[in-house]
Amino acid sequence: MTKIAFIFPGQGSQTVGMGQEFVENSADSKAFYNRADQSLGFELSKLMLEGPAEELTLTYHAQPALLTTGVMVAEKLQAAGITPNFAAGHSLGEYGALVIAGVLSFEDAVSVVHKRGLYMNEAVPAGQGAMAAILGLELEALHEVTEKISKAGNPVQVANVNCPGQIVISGTMEGVEKASVAAKEAGAKRAIPLVVSGPFHSELMRPSSDKLAATLAAISLSEPQIPVIGNVMAKELEDVSAIQQELVEQVYSAVQWEASVREMIAQGVDVFIECGPGKVLSGLVKKIDRSVATYCVYDEASLESVIEAAKEWTINA
Repeated sequence: MTKIAFIFPGQGSQTVGMGQEFVENSADSKAFYNRADQSLGFELSKLMLEGPAEELTLTYHAQPALLTTGVMVAEKLQAAGITPNFAAGHSLGEYGALVIAGVLSFEDAVSVVHKRGLYMNEAVPAGQGAMAAILGLELEALHEVTEKISKAGNPVQVANVNCPGQIVISGTMEGVEKASVAAKEAGAKRAIPLVVSGPFHSELMRPSSDKLAATLAAISLSEPQIPVIGNVMAKELEDVSAIQQELVEQVYSAVQWEASVREMIAQGVDVFIECGPGKVLSGLVKKIDRSVATYCVYDEASLESVIEAAKEWTINA
C-alpha cells in the first residue's frame, strides 16, 4: 500500500510568479489567493505574481506567500483524489502541513505566519544576522566548531540538519563568517553563504517566540486529522498542546529535516509530494533515501504528472 506525505517548503523557495499558471487557469485558485489578501489586508497576491522580488523576499511577505501557494497546491491534489497519510514542512512550511491536517484554518495560518515574519524581523533586523550551508562535515564536528566560535563571543549554531552532508548554521554575521572558515579548516568541502534576511532557527530569534506564543494562544487549534511530523523533535505532533509548544520552540531551534524524513519513511511513507514552488525538499529527500518516490507540484504540468503517476499507486488497499 502506498503511503503519501505532503511536504511544504520553507523560506527561500519563493519566486515571483509562484502559482501563476493555476491562478490564470482556475477561478478557484484565484479565489484562494484573494482569501490571503482579505485575511492580511493587503495585496499579497500581487506581490506573489508580479513582484518586485526584493519585496517578496522580505520575511513577512515570503512566509505567507509560500503558505498560500503550498496549501493551494495541496488542495488541488486532494481535489484530484490524492490524499496524504502524513504531512510535514520545513520551518515555515510546517504551517502548511498543519492546515492540511485540519489543525488551523488557512485564514488563521496566513495571518499567523505574516506576524511570525514581522516578529522575526523585529528580533534581528535585516542585515544583522546570517546563515550558511556547510557541506561535507559531520554534525558532531560542526557542533564543536559553532560552540567554540560562540564561546568566543560570536553567536552561531546549527540551524537546519537537512540531509547527509548538508547542514545550515545561523547566527551573527561575524559568527557565521568565522564558523564557515573554521568548518572548512575542520574538513568541510564548502561553506556557502545563504541569501536570507535573518539568522533563522538560532537563539537570536528567541525574542520573537513570546510574541508568537501570544498570537497562537489567540486562535483556535484542533487535533490533527493526519500525523504531522514536527521540526524540533522529528516526531508526530499528537495534540494541540504539543503543536503550540513546537511552533514556539521551532523559531529558535534547529530544523531536524533529515530525521523527520527518516521518521516518515520508518512509518511506511514511500511517496513524497512537495507542494509549492521549487524542488528543494524533493532534492533533500532523495539525498536521504533514493528508494522513495518524490514529486514536486508547482504548475499545471507537474500537477498532471502526479495525477497520472497516482493511477499506479495502491492507495486504498
